[in-house]
Amino acid sequence: DEEFDELCFEFGLELDEITSEKDIISKEKGEEKAKGASDVVLYKIDVPANRYDLLCLEGLVRGLQVFKERINLPRYEKIIPAEGEGQRLIITEQTAQIRPHAVAAVLRNITFTKDRYDSFIDLQEKLHQNICRKRALVAIGTHDLDTISGPFTFTAKAPSEIKFKPLNQSQEYTASQIMDLYRTDSHLRHYLHLIENKPRYPVIYDSNGVVLSMPPIINGDHTKISLNTRNVFIECTGTDITKAKIVLDIIVTTFSEYCEKPFTVEAAEVVYPNGKTHIYPELAYRTEKVKPEHINKKIGISETPSSLAKLLTRMCLKSHVIGNGNHLEIEIPPTRADIIHACDIVEDAAIAYGYNNIQMVIPKTYTIANQLPLNKLAELLRLDLAAAGFTEALTFALCSQEDIADKLGMDISATNAVRIANPKTAEFQVARTTLLPGLLKTIAANRKMPLPLKLFEISDIVVKDPNTDVGARNYRHLCAIYYNKSPGFEIIHGLLDRVMQLLEVPPNEENGYTIKATEGTAFFPGRCAEVFAKGQSIGKLGVVHPDVIIKFELTMPCSALEINIEPFV
Repeated sequence: DEEFDELCFEFGLELDEITSEKDIISKEKGEEKAKGASDVVLYKIDVPANRYDLLCLEGLVRGLQVFKERINLPRYEKIIPAEGEGQRLIITEQTAQIRPHAVAAVLRNITFTKDRYDSFIDLQEKLHQNICRKRALVAIGTHDLDTISGPFTFTAKAPSEIKFKPLNQSQEYTASQIMDLYRTDSHLRHYLHLIENKPRYPVIYDSNGVVLSMPPIINGDHTKISLNTRNVFIECTGTDITKAKIVLDIIVTTFSEYCEKPFTVEAAEVVYPNGKTHIYPELAYRTEKVKPEHINKKIGISETPSSLAKLLTRMCLKSHVIGNGNHLEIEIPPTRADIIHACDIVEDAAIAYGYNNIQMVIPKTYTIANQLPLNKLAELLRLDLAAAGFTEALTFALCSQEDIADKLGMDISATNAVRIANPKTAEFQVARTTLLPGLLKTIAANRKMPLPLKLFEISDIVVKDPNTDVGARNYRHLCAIYYNKSPGFEIIHGLLDRVMQLLEVPPNEENGYTIKATEGTAFFPGRCAEVFAKGQSIGKLGVVHPDVIIKFELTMPCSALEINIEPFV
């Protein structure tokens, strides 16, 4: 186990945990439920999202074998059948509105066992979740070729016109009935929305009108693959042709190993609505040229060109040195769709070299970091507010609509608050536009503490702002609250004066700060003042309105101050 863990790490994977079906079930559902489960050891391996070729046992083993230099990378070959003998998939123009693209291929004389079959189905499922984006971009269908006869037609029809027996069902249904049938299916219901509201559903027929599949929902039962299947017809339909080609390449390269002639794939012809034809799978090999010094410099190593070529060959990128050692020629196999740019090749060279073997060096550029001025100011104020006897609180940036509107006597539309589209709980519906509710809720949760309670918070609030690129803006606010048997307005007022003294803002109108009487819905009439500084209004202070106190389930009077500290940076 330890050796395998080490190997995975060297190859750029992570052995997440070593477990068994029994362990997994007992962790999730308890010992009782896990009684009959298997004790076979399972490895949970974390594969990076770009390596689709490692998503099943065959691909992973092949990759590790090449990495350990036990085998050479196989050469994948497509066999183009004689004229008129190959399989054809004809796309009609009706598909253009829903899933315009399709690709196909055939695996001839394949031998399945139980494990291979499970792996084959599992790979399709993993690709569906990953590169196919839950079947939205591509849907894969695999069929027993001996049960059907080509050419095949990919078209789109009204749901009532499509009728077939879906996979593992006992009777025929129309497409609309199939949708109703799977609405409660824990696995398939997540894909129904992809075509549900479309006037036509995509469907693939053979020359006798047998339904192969209704992508992206379900295959027909007629073409079901079993352990005795010898010839497999694979079709991938989708909205993204590039992804469909990649998916087809991954499936055929991975499982062509089990064909009578290993690593060969029979090509199929796809006919487009405009009459053009194309042969799939592409299985395209391409070459890239990279300078060895470019690789060395980017990684921070100094390897010879031939040893870099060897490292890349171990990563399934067959390489050799050309032109007096000043270039590497790298062949990108069809399994490696993730190699898009030279930097991907450099990354693979670094993995093969071993991240742990790269020498750590101090960077040549010497820079000194600085704190963001706004954060620095907030930190300094925090220390002094604590010194003034106030306790810092940290409250959630999200709150309910009531907290910032109804409870403070305001209308939600007047707050300009940013709303969460699909809130998980009522407590987290909007981003806060003021810090006051958070502190009042903190006091409500600490009513048993001895009086007086003096709390403060310096954090961001969020308001909508159509002039910014994201449509909202943050402001750093300072909020303080005093809760006791008497309102203690003078204590909060004193705190404001202390903050201004620390900010070196004098108490005058010209270049300092002033307070003017005003009214605020959250404050007691005649006991509220607006704070002006730097020629603008920066906030309010006052005695909190009794209605607000009751709504937050408090029993004593309190006074509060909330100002924006950004003008003082």
